[in-house]
Amino acid sequence: MSDSQPSKVFLFDDSDPEMQRACENARASFRHFWREVHWERRRIVPALDLACVKAPFSDGPDAPRAEGTPNAEHMWMSDVDFDGLFVSGVLLNAPNWLKTVKEGDSARIPLGEIGDWMYVISGEVFGAYTVNLLRSRMGGQERQEHDNAWGLKFGDPKTIRVVPEPNKGGGLLKNWFRKLPADTGEHPMSENMATPLKEQLANDPTLVFVKDDRGWTFLHQEALAGNAATVKVLLHAGADVNALTGHGMTPLQLAKSLGWDKVAALLEGKGAK
Repeated sequence: MSDSQPSKVFLFDDSDPEMQRACENARASFRHFWREVHWERRRIVPALDLACVKAPFSDGPDAPRAEGTPNAEHMWMSDVDFDGLFVSGVLLNAPNWLKTVKEGDSARIPLGEIGDWMYVISGEVFGAYTVNLLRSRMGGQERQEHDNAWGLKFGDPKTIRVVPEPNKGGGLLKNWFRKLPADTGEHPMSENMATPLKEQLANDPTLVFVKDDRGWTFLHQEALAGNAATVKVLLHAGADVNALTGHGMTPLQLAKSLGWDKVAALLEGKGAK
């Protein structure tokens, strides 16, 4: 897609039950997207070709619009951040008909309002629930044209890939997952970082109490990303389970915001509130 021109428009009915279900599934699995974005920020060598979230935008209910265009336009945001409540980012493309937003604008959306997410590794797409629903309704040639416009490998439109499969793929994927059991549920980087983190904290125990400019400790960050292995290390090192972020959330609240049950259980076992 062009970075400066409106993308090809694929309209869909917000009342379509299948589309509603696709959006619900995207929201329910958003934690896997966020976990990958979390680790991308820690990598020396970037691995994600793209990471973006789709949300509806509107000029308002009373704004004039051309006949046949819906009130809301669903647009993608990159540079995604998440604080346990809101998803923020930058509009990736120019709108097709909206007048009050433009490419490059910053936006902040409640998690419950996002409609889709996807990240891309070596050209392969993970997520993209609504995109794949639309692709499933296309003929073979139209689907190929759609995929060529994106320049990405979406795969079978009826199979949504959420995370790379263990022991499959090549390059970075093979290196990340080759030692990870299929049923662990843990990100391989969390497993790999646990021992170095333990050593780092042994050398400087005060690191567990350091806060960033948002008031987040290391435990807040790891809890939101669902990293049970590193959370265990931080708890053993004496991390404060009831520390508050700048916007008033505890590690337990952050873990629960994305349904990281294993991490939530670890925190509750330490008396977290």
